[in-house]
Amino acid sequence: MRSYLFSTLLALSPLSVQADVPCGGSFNNFLDGLKAEAPAHSIDADTAARFLSSVRKDPAVLRADSAQGVFQRPFVDFSRRLISNDRIIRGRSNAQRYDGIFDRIEAEFGVDRNVLLAFWAFETDYGAIQGDFNTANALVTLAHDCRRPELFRPQIFAAMELFARGDFDPVTTTGAWAGEIGMVQMLPRDILESGTDGDGDGHVSLKTSAPDALMSGGKMLSSLGWRPNEAWIDEVSVPDGFDWSLSGLETEKTGAQWAELGITARDGTLETSLPASLILPQGRRGPAFLAYPNFRVYFEWNQSFTYVLTAAYFATRLSGAGIYDVGTPEEGLSSTQMQQLQSKLQARGYDVGDIDGILGAKTRQAVQAEQKRLGLPADAWPTPELLSRI
Repeated sequence: MRSYLFSTLLALSPLSVQADVPCGGSFNNFLDGLKAEAPAHSIDADTAARFLSSVRKDPAVLRADSAQGVFQRPFVDFSRRLISNDRIIRGRSNAQRYDGIFDRIEAEFGVDRNVLLAFWAFETDYGAIQGDFNTANALVTLAHDCRRPELFRPQIFAAMELFARGDFDPVTTTGAWAGEIGMVQMLPRDILESGTDGDGDGHVSLKTSAPDALMSGGKMLSSLGWRPNEAWIDEVSVPDGFDWSLSGLETEKTGAQWAELGITARDGTLETSLPASLILPQGRRGPAFLAYPNFRVYFEWNQSFTYVLTAAYFATRLSGAGIYDVGTPEEGLSSTQMQQLQSKLQARGYDVGDIDGILGAKTRQAVQAEQKRLGLPADAWPTPELLSRI
């Protein structure tokens, strides 16, 4: 499952180029290389040639790949941008409309309907915005680009296989800029592995059939390790004087152990038997959540901490949870300041990934380590004070 917004994940943490994955150079030569490699993927030369005959490099894809400013927003701003009363109302309406499909998903895969509804909402606004990039062009353009060829090149051969089956047209198939297709925005290899005929018409039509898209999404979540019928996050209250260094995804305790430390659920009760991590998206003075094992499954396809938490939180809202307590978060950093901080942290030997102005998992870990060193509350939220003291 890769959403229209989720497609940005594919650019947030560029992977190192592997020496054995061809990329760059003449685009025509690159296409010739794909044709030559196709038989190794059980795709005959004629099929590969026909698939690639209309493919063109798309500069708009590369521009979209570089436009990631929205992910520099902190959680409160980002979640307010994506979550609206209208989306909640339409989500609950769709839950009723496809109640039978969701019953099947919950029975077969143990995935709560609200989790899929949240993805459906954020990915394509319940199918309304599925993207208009030519998918074949997008995949080949991104595979030719040398930042993440190991991610996109296999998707080309998966698309060729769908083409051979009659389920993909390299001229007319469209989707998000990173090659995802349909209401839940699945990449070609995901479709091969998890595509499911939910409406019983003998075809998997992720662009036009909500039952197909939802069943396929449920199957994919299951394949990624979703634990059936378990929670994913709970909003919590944390007592004053808490040891903030215990926050972060690196620390796990059972819900019962967190309760012994004074943490309470804001709505209902904690999942006392499940392992959980305390996450503070905007530090100790902002919202607080316990994240259970299913929360980590979100990161199997999206490396944006802010997006993952927003999607997980929205699913709880759809299931009836209240609006989170914003609290009074400390002032954060601008994009420029965040880049300055990342450069300073990198100079001190921390691996923060790209200097991109985005507060990702690696930057959070480095911030927390420096807060401990400096005797500051180690809540992993970077502030101007931290920036000035490093």
